[in-house]
Amino acid sequence: MKVMYNGSVVDAHEAVISIYDHGFLYGMGLFETFRTYGGRPYLLDMHMKRLQNGCRALFIDCRLTAETVREWIAELLQANELDDAYIRLTVTAGNGELGLPSADYDDPNVLVIVKPLPVLPESAYVEGRELRLLNTRRNTPETDIRLKSLHYMNNIVAKRELAALKAAPGAEGLMLTREGLLAEGIVSNLFFLRGGVVCTPRTDTGILPGITREKVLELAASLRYRTEEGLYRWDDLLEAEEVWVTNSIQEVMPVTRLVDQQGTRAVVGQGYAGDAARRLIAAYRQSING
Repeated sequence: MKVMYNGSVVDAHEAVISIYDHGFLYGMGLFETFRTYGGRPYLLDMHMKRLQNGCRALFIDCRLTAETVREWIAELLQANELDDAYIRLTVTAGNGELGLPSADYDDPNVLVIVKPLPVLPESAYVEGRELRLLNTRRNTPETDIRLKSLHYMNNIVAKRELAALKAAPGAEGLMLTREGLLAEGIVSNLFFLRGGVVCTPRTDTGILPGITREKVLELAASLRYRTEEGLYRWDDLLEAEEVWVTNSIQEVMPVTRLVDQQGTRAVVGQGYAGDAARRLIAAYRQSING
């Protein structure tokens, strides 16, 4: 597989990070994941804005532009003979001395990795997925707002717990905060419909302010749904008319089964994607084409 390493297309095994890179030593780095449609990265400007805000928070002087990333992605797709791909853009702090620095990072490393998109049958967006409540709690972020940083152990621990539970194929795991509030999935943001209102946990619960989450809130408002960012508990999901999760790869994925920590299952709505989820899926896809 070919990757982009500091502006050059190289074989993956040639893209080597120094042991003195502070992304490796101290987790000082950020990443964005997104996908292309027709060879074009979707919502890239929003991803780049979040990345640049994160770089400023970590004192990383990264001057990468969306236009440069678009050019790199086009090169990588051609080099890997892919029409579309799953994209991971990573910025690490770059090399530094052993020890905690006081100066800014002015020479970051930038990598773009691609892989084929997962195949998701259209039936998944009708039948929905299982959402499994986990014991693993969402940790608190390093800053006031969670960054999409290289500190990802919390998500990996949650993923291993979900695997050990032998959940249904394609299931997502749900983490709560230390206070027992709904937070987010392992790789997704959470939404539900209650009383006709589209609800999602507030970012001060420690969740990642997802790009797809932001887009879905915008689309829901355009569809005349009232939206609410609040503090919720598991019982709120059990009472919901619809539930869905969002990320840049799966887009808007309905949840039709809820499973708690004792293994008790509950069907959401009629057991298939509801009207709100279907409308949002259609609106999201229309926004890609439009």
